[in-house]
Amino acid sequence: MRIAATLLLVAMAGVFLLAHNMLTVHPAWGYVHAFAEAAMVGGLADWFAVTALFRHPMGVPIPHTAIIPQNKDRIADTMAQFLQSNFLTPVVVARRMRDMNVAKAAGDFLVKRGDSTEGRLRAGAAELFVELLESLDPDRLGLQVKAGLARQAEKIELSPLLGKMLEAAIADDRHRPLMDSMIRWAGLTLEDNEEMVRDMVQERANAIIRWTGLDGRLANSVLDGLYRLLAEILVDPEHPLRNKVQEGLEKLAHDLQHDPETRAKVERIKTDLLNNPALNDWWMGVWERLRLSLIESIRNPDKAMGGEVGHSLAELGATLQSDPGLQMQVNRFARRTLVGTVNRYGEQIVGLVSNTVKGWDASTITMRIERAVGRDLQFIRINGTLVGGLVGLTIHFLTEVF
Repeated sequence: MRIAATLLLVAMAGVFLLAHNMLTVHPAWGYVHAFAEAAMVGGLADWFAVTALFRHPMGVPIPHTAIIPQNKDRIADTMAQFLQSNFLTPVVVARRMRDMNVAKAAGDFLVKRGDSTEGRLRAGAAELFVELLESLDPDRLGLQVKAGLARQAEKIELSPLLGKMLEAAIADDRHRPLMDSMIRWAGLTLEDNEEMVRDMVQERANAIIRWTGLDGRLANSVLDGLYRLLAEILVDPEHPLRNKVQEGLEKLAHDLQHDPETRAKVERIKTDLLNNPALNDWWMGVWERLRLSLIESIRNPDKAMGGEVGHSLAELGATLQSDPGLQMQVNRFARRTLVGTVNRYGEQIVGLVSNTVKGWDASTITMRIERAVGRDLQFIRINGTLVGGLVGLTIHFLTEVF
């Protein structure tokens, strides 16, 4: 377009020279001469105006030219202020977010996984995440994660939390299935170790009982009594031993919350666990398996997205699409989060924009703005040439008539 505008200006100069030599041939050449002359003036004036925005015309430092390069810092501040005033204020963000259904859009994204654009977006983000996981030192990263979790665990006093959980479980009778499982486990353990129990009874029986052969019957009676006791406890919800165990659990729940000695003991156990080298080795193994499984699932998206992960994500997406209540909660959370982010970091964001533009050199900002405006700059020159010619033609017509 720059070449086209320049060629049009050259063409007008050629027409002007031709018409100037033909003025005596016919009066009509006067109109052509006036059009070409004014078109050259208009084209040159608009060329100067367009060029003066971005650089010195023909390299001559004429005052008030190269406007954008010389004022790039002011332009940067103005852009940042415009961005902050019109986009990065809590009121504006909240108003725009009210018209957006972020939850439904997320649901559509999760359900419609086959779209190519979304696939490229997901693939790019996945590859970036994989490169991050592979570039960082696995051992160091695992230790940092462990240290962070350990710091959080140290801040939490586990004893009252465990006590409240146990108290709530007892109040809702959620401990009964656990007790039933323990009773069944005890019965199975006793069944697997009958011979050991028989040997223990026979070893502790005196010589007379062993001589009379009653030790075998005694062992059988002990086993039968234990089986009967376990069966009675299992089928009777109000069995005295059950009540005794429940009383012990209730006391434990109370002590965990209110007894300083019990609370201190739990904290010591927690500290010992956190400082145990075996726990560190276990965590590093878990972390490495987790890291490798994440990399594998991301590197093989068809396998991951086609399995349980994909099925779960699709179900979550369908729920987000169809549940208005969940959409409202997610949208409210997203709106509050974004508004809070803008409120806290809005000035830093616009400061980043301003400092980035200020850091560009004059040629860079000139090139980027000129390319952003594009062909319209050259259409200014073309329009100036044609409009100038029409104005010259009109003036020549009026002078000839009047």
